[in-house]
Amino acid sequence: MSNFRVMNHPLIQHKLTIIRNKDCGTKEFREVVNEISRLLAFEVSHEMPLKNVQVKTPMGIAKSKALAGKKVAIVPILRAGLGMLDGVLDLIPAAKVGFIGMYRDEKTFKPHEYFCKLPSDIADRQIFVIDPMLATGGTAIMTINALVQHGANPSNIKFVCIVAAPEGVKALENAHPKLNIYAAALDDHLENGYIVPGLGDAGDRLYGTK
Repeated sequence: MSNFRVMNHPLIQHKLTIIRNKDCGTKEFREVVNEISRLLAFEVSHEMPLKNVQVKTPMGIAKSKALAGKKVAIVPILRAGLGMLDGVLDLIPAAKVGFIGMYRDEKTFKPHEYFCKLPSDIADRQIFVIDPMLATGGTAIMTINALVQHGANPSNIKFVCIVAAPEGVKALENAHPKLNIYAAALDDHLENGYIVPGLGDAGDRLYGTK
């Protein structure tokens, strides 16, 4: 059974259309990616456990709910993942943040790790790995591997992206069969390492580089 899910919320789909447009400028692209990330965080956090609590209101005692269980860590894959970070933190402001830096060889499309800085208690946290694109899957696989090598529990990791390619989803599922993968869209295919129709290079569009 696949653990891949497309988040079909109307607002997510509407905002995705905006950033797919090649004429969407850097400022608007960055703002809308942030908005999509916030909505994705809302969707993927629906399974976070709750506990019963009591609070005093101005009128009496309310039996209510509060988050329970593992605390959260957000791990953006540098650099494009940074574009999603603020949106997720808007909803989970107490989360700790780790960083894993990857770059992709332009000829082989193979990822290479160049930086890793994680919370010391990463083993005890629910982890959201965020990256706008899941293309070949190589970068995502290396990131999950790095987290596990640093003590993270694989069952505590969720991968959240905006656009995924079937090839990347398959590769990531094969490498980590129990991983939960979330995306705003599953596109058609890869072409020269890029998602088609996709939205171009997310890092370049976020930061105005080429």
